Amino acid sequence: MASLRNTLALVVLLAACAGGPPVSPAPAPAGGYDVVIENGRIVDGTGSAWYYGDLAIRGDRIAAMGPRGAFRASRAAARVDATGHVVAPGFIDIQAHSIGHYMFGDGKAISMITQGITTAIHGEGSSLGPMNDRLLAAEDDTASRRVLSRFTGPNGFAKWLEYMVGRGTAQNVGSFIGDGTVRVYAKGTEEGRLSPAELDTMRAMVTRSMRDGAFGIASALIYPPNTYASTEELIEAAKAMAPYGGVYITHMRSEGDKFLEAMDEAIRIGREGGVPVEIFHLKASGPRNWPKMPVAIAKIDSARAAGQDVQANMYLYPAGGNSFASCIPPKYAAGGRLMENLKNPALRATMVAEILARDAGYENLCEIATPANVMVVGFRKEANRRFEGMRLADIATALGKNWAEVIIDLNVDEELGLGELLFLMSEENIRLQLRQPWIKFGTDAGSMDPATARGMVHPRTYGNFPRLFARYVREQQVLTLEDAVRKASAAVATRLSITDRGVLKQGLKADVIVFDPATITDHATFERPHQLSTGVRDVFVNGVAVLRNGQHTGAKPGVVVRGPGYGR
Repeated sequence: MASLRNTLALVVLLAACAGGPPVSPAPAPAGGYDVVIENGRIVDGTGSAWYYGDLAIRGDRIAAMGPRGAFRASRAAARVDATGHVVAPGFIDIQAHSIGHYMFGDGKAISMITQGITTAIHGEGSSLGPMNDRLLAAEDDTASRRVLSRFTGPNGFAKWLEYMVGRGTAQNVGSFIGDGTVRVYAKGTEEGRLSPAELDTMRAMVTRSMRDGAFGIASALIYPPNTYASTEELIEAAKAMAPYGGVYITHMRSEGDKFLEAMDEAIRIGREGGVPVEIFHLKASGPRNWPKMPVAIAKIDSARAAGQDVQANMYLYPAGGNSFASCIPPKYAAGGRLMENLKNPALRATMVAEILARDAGYENLCEIATPANVMVVGFRKEANRRFEGMRLADIATALGKNWAEVIIDLNVDEELGLGELLFLMSEENIRLQLRQPWIKFGTDAGSMDPATARGMVHPRTYGNFPRLFARYVREQQVLTLEDAVRKASAAVATRLSITDRGVLKQGLKADVIVFDPATITDHATFERPHQLSTGVRDVFVNGVAVLRNGQHTGAKPGVVVRGPGYGR
């Protein structure tokens, strides 16, 4: 019987890969199915052409797939009519920032689930595990430090992931090890190269975290303490994760004036460290750097042609977003002394001159964008709320100061809590990037609920994946429906060696979405961001309905997803 089942499974798989419906569905298991999704256009995530077919779920897995009508006579606890809709694998967000939501929020991930995102991968620059005394000492909030102290010890990374999911998550959750976390774990928050003893500490920490299920190391090299890491240090970290299938994923040291040089560094780290390279949110920032994008793509293609695995991901907007403090030279944040240095009058003239300079030795995106293209958000003090959503140039005019002084003063006044939206990229480059076979997608955002959200945030929080299908598939036809689904699901699963989800296939986890390709739309804008996307009608995570008819069910069936080194 086992041999017969294997043969039937092979026939089904070969038929699916050929772009048509499976020859015949698997027989219904005893007791029937929990859910049957019928009459939809199956886009299975492999890139194969869509076909009309039905899908049956039992427990947390796809129990069977077949041509339209295949399960009409089968018993099912629930039936979902997908007429006029696409049935696809749940999307995988390769750059999520919902750690705070899952650590301290309600776990529903409403702005992400309504985009069709069923799995969220975290860790850009920092992770909350594993913890040690150095990392705990760097946390100045007593309540947070008390929670983080749970994630110490040999399996601190695993404890952290399991804690988040244990609180209840609507999405599956996984993470890279943040390189900032790696560095502070080994050395603390100071600048400088790691000593031999600190390098050994780093290697041991990376090894343990990879065994705990990390996907690799994620650096964010324009932000302290990540920016203090040398190329050689990152190569040594890569070597430590290489035996466990780790990926080096990076917000490169520059996306602006040193864009191409930063890409060379990333490729070198992967080559000498013996690991694949993934570039976070590929972009050429600032009009003076837009012509570099074709060269950057050629660098990736050249590396791949030479046998090195280099790929990238992106979000679908011409503006980025980060902390307003990121435009301050990172050296002033060393040792956790940023606020102290900002308040020091003896440093002010030097700091202002460095912020205003075109090249002061760091990635100053406020200068690259120009103050007219920097929107400042997140004001909490009543006296400052008049500036919410204003451009930096206009705030400077209103205050009668130059824009560098405004950066210093507002960061002090708002206690480093401000964000910024930077209008830096070109639509032409976005379309060029979308066409690349190795591209994938990440929101670069944390989940929010528009019912309780306040202030202004980047619209990718609510609309990144629906924007892909509305703007670039349906309206501009930059890529096909099938390729967009593949890049949003299976491409990420393959990249991260997630073998049990990412495509629609019998036996895999039932992360399944149903959306209307004619109406799926993002509504969030830079001026009015807190608007949910529409068009994703149903979302199942591990076989459980999390979104039905566009409404969140309150279910939280998410599990931890882990890298290939788990348990080794």
